[in-house]
Amino acid sequence: MQPGAGLSGVKPMNGRKQQLLKQHRRNKRIALLLALLTLLALGIFVAWWLPPLLLALGWVAHEAWFADHLFYSPHDDYRYDFPDDCLSVPARIEQGALQVEADLNGYDTLVLELRLTATWLGRWLDPHVLVGDDRQDFERGVVGRRYLNLSGQSVRGLNIVPRFCRIAGELRLHAMRNPDFTAQRMLIIAPHADDAELAAFGQYSRSADIAIVTLTQGEIEAEHYERLGLDKAAAARLKGRLRAWDSLAAPLWGGVPQQRCVQLGYYCLQLPAMAEQPQVPFGSRESGESDVRPVRRQNPLTLPADADGQPTWNNLIADLAAVIDHYRPEVLLTPHPELDPHHDHVASTRAVLEACEHSSWQPRTLLLYANHLHDNDRWPMGPAGNGIALPPAIVALPADRLWSPLLDAERQLDKAMALGMQHDLQGPLPLKRRLRRMIQCALAGRRWPTTGEDEFYRKAVRRHELFWVRPR
Repeated sequence: MQPGAGLSGVKPMNGRKQQLLKQHRRNKRIALLLALLTLLALGIFVAWWLPPLLLALGWVAHEAWFADHLFYSPHDDYRYDFPDDCLSVPARIEQGALQVEADLNGYDTLVLELRLTATWLGRWLDPHVLVGDDRQDFERGVVGRRYLNLSGQSVRGLNIVPRFCRIAGELRLHAMRNPDFTAQRMLIIAPHADDAELAAFGQYSRSADIAIVTLTQGEIEAEHYERLGLDKAAAARLKGRLRAWDSLAAPLWGGVPQQRCVQLGYYCLQLPAMAEQPQVPFGSRESGESDVRPVRRQNPLTLPADADGQPTWNNLIADLAAVIDHYRPEVLLTPHPELDPHHDHVASTRAVLEACEHSSWQPRTLLLYANHLHDNDRWPMGPAGNGIALPPAIVALPADRLWSPLLDAERQLDKAMALGMQHDLQGPLPLKRRLRRMIQCALAGRRWPTTGEDEFYRKAVRRHELFWVRPR
């Protein structure tokens, strides 16, 4: 792939997220209106006490079973294509054990394609498949093609046991071979502090030669700090300083020294606007600041934007090119431009590919990660500590190879502690979410880890990490 390639479809995919949200909100408003009219009719023609009772029961049912942000039908097939060097062979399940007639030696990432159909209980409890000593969860009411991640397990004779669902149709095993990328020089592109830990703590904590560059301060949505008596701008400045410090300090827990971490100090949610007007500075939306230099004081190298501190796209590209030339990575680990819809994440990968066009050093491989999804806020689904099934791909993605290395129990715990060091993941749950969790725990059987309350402790601390491999 040439520098800058791989971004076709980014804007349409990002727009699709907005269309899905708009459609979801419209449908919700219509459903609420119909429900209110029905309750009003019941109160007038049946009994006055019936509407408040049904309203309370309806709210509990919504929180237990209908509160997931799922912007596609559970009956939709996932659509994955795999590259030509992927070994794809038929498989079958006999007496609960997987049977495959193929030589899988040397293949590190294994994906089982199958069709799942939820039972009636699978409409109320999360359908999942027990895979040896692992468990991988899917959408309630699932009917369609899905992909289990078997990486790290001995496939022949592996127990495959569905719960609250049935396995039907033809099975295929897709096997992929990768080098150990942690043995290569790697540069992680983190749009915000914590993105590197969420996506790749397991890999950077065992990498021989790693550097991390964080693009933004992460200063917005600082209401939590206003309780300290600060106004909105001061709270945002404090949060930006804290998260900039997180980006330099937290990686040390994973063995990455501070001189291998760089904070660029640009401003949250301004990267897409910067890209459209490359010479125009875009200061913070909330802190009132427009100079990136104050949070760069601990950086181990001098960068082009240190000269004027202007938060422009041209400065960002020059900074990234200088970082690439300094660390000379063979591998760039960056957000998936077609799968992860966060505006800053999309712009970050666009920026790093554009920077490659201006750098004298050319990395060989992109490892792509997704910390957010277009259409399913719960992925990876199911409890913490389990494997990562492939995410929903309702719109076909490029046929990238997959790399899904394992994290043992000790490294998973270290990853959870690394997340605990991130100020953005430390705040208490709002009362509404706390009530929702209590209801889902009691009625839907869901569980959350004790390591932290933020949803990322459940989603990110897993036995796998998952990357899409795209050669340059």
